[in-house]
Amino acid sequence: MKKKTRWPIYLIISLVLTFLAFTVPLPYYIEVPGTSEDIRRILQVNEKLDSEPGSYQFVTVGVQKARLAHLIYAWLTPFTDIHSAKEMTGGSSDADFVRINQFYMETSQNMAKYQGLKTAGKKIELNYLGVYVLTVTDNSTFKGILNIADTVTAVNDKSFESSKEMVEYVNSQNLGDKVKVTYEEDGQIKSAEGKIITLENGKNGIGIGLIDRTEVTSDVPIQFSTAGIGGPSAGLMFSLSIYTQIAEPTLRNGRIVAGTGSIDRDGNVGDIGGIDKKVVAASKKGATVFFAPNNPVTEETKKANPYAKNNYDTALEAAEMIKTDMKIVPVKTLQDAIDYLKNNP
Repeated sequence: MKKKTRWPIYLIISLVLTFLAFTVPLPYYIEVPGTSEDIRRILQVNEKLDSEPGSYQFVTVGVQKARLAHLIYAWLTPFTDIHSAKEMTGGSSDADFVRINQFYMETSQNMAKYQGLKTAGKKIELNYLGVYVLTVTDNSTFKGILNIADTVTAVNDKSFESSKEMVEYVNSQNLGDKVKVTYEEDGQIKSAEGKIITLENGKNGIGIGLIDRTEVTSDVPIQFSTAGIGGPSAGLMFSLSIYTQIAEPTLRNGRIVAGTGSIDRDGNVGDIGGIDKKVVAASKKGATVFFAPNNPVTEETKKANPYAKNNYDTALEAAEMIKTDMKIVPVKTLQDAIDYLKNNP
């Protein structure tokens, strides 16, 4: 009696499993090295083309929803990280996550305009309009009242000059205190009352994620074309590009200069995520210089991870792993980046 051949069944099962591995989304995201792009593609200053040799590069991290095949790839591939959906989006929907990153980009552009022109000696005004609401925690007494894209303009009828001032004021209130928030929603000014709660970091607050809402005015026209690009991490390189075109057109001296880091109204460079992946992308593009934020690891981060490294150390480690000749340069301010290019032509 002949045995029945089972290989067709195994083949069908294998094909089904392979199909599912590549098509069924899981509640995870993966981060991979993205691209390194010439800033001239998205930025024009003073209605003129930057025709000097070399380029300034802004660098991205590739993010995609994970399937099983992606997770296997991530486990086997360096510079590829896996994050839960909660870690990546903070619990926001895909649409809200995109909007949040657009708000970050808007603020990044305004801060870059302000810093680039101010450092170049040009007149520019930065007006603080309040803070965009990005998230509302589940335990916030403003849950269901404040929504993404609302602008908080005052707390307890007090207005502020920056989000830092507002946060410090709210943190100083006592747990359980009543608090009045004035906000703009769809062009209408509204107010609501709630209570001070304890935040995840142990401080007192009202339970919202936020970012500055600003506007800038200047006689120098600056045009960004960043459709489809979000986040704050190109702030430093935007600022450097604007400064160079206005004040020192030959500053980069023919080099391909990449870098990353947010920028604030005082010219400080802020930390960003995925810097190891950005080092990989910039090196592949042929960059010879890479600016990396060099701020100390916060005490809060140290408590969560005693072995945490800052952006600069992480970038150095990545550069060593890929054996690149690209110079990793630590910076804390826009002026640090300018000085390096001046002193190392």
